[in-house]
Amino acid sequence: MSLSTHVLDSGTGRPAEGVAVRLRSGDRLVAEGVTDQDGRLRDWLPAGEPGPGVHHLVFDTGAYFARAGVATFYPEVVVAFTVADPAEHLHVPLLLGPFAYSTYRGS
Repeated sequence: MSLSTHVLDSGTGRPAEGVAVRLRSGDRLVAEGVTDQDGRLRDWLPAGEPGPGVHHLVFDTGAYFARAGVATFYPEVVVAFTVADPAEHLHVPLLLGPFAYSTYRGS
């Protein structure tokens, strides 16, 4: 299974570099990483993770905006998603603003 994400800052119109991201399965931390200069995080999962089921991507948006000196309403964004086929690649983009966010299943 592979899982990637891409975080874009809608306030600046730029990739969100340096956003800490954690992948959780229930109470278990599966993986963690930080978005690169293009706002992307890829090739970060241990082999065989995550398996089928519901998982959560947790984005540390509070720290990202604090570094930029921007007040934010959401200190973190949690995106729950279901893995039906562990052999499939999943891409979960996040469009981020200080007072709103959106996500979708990417390709």
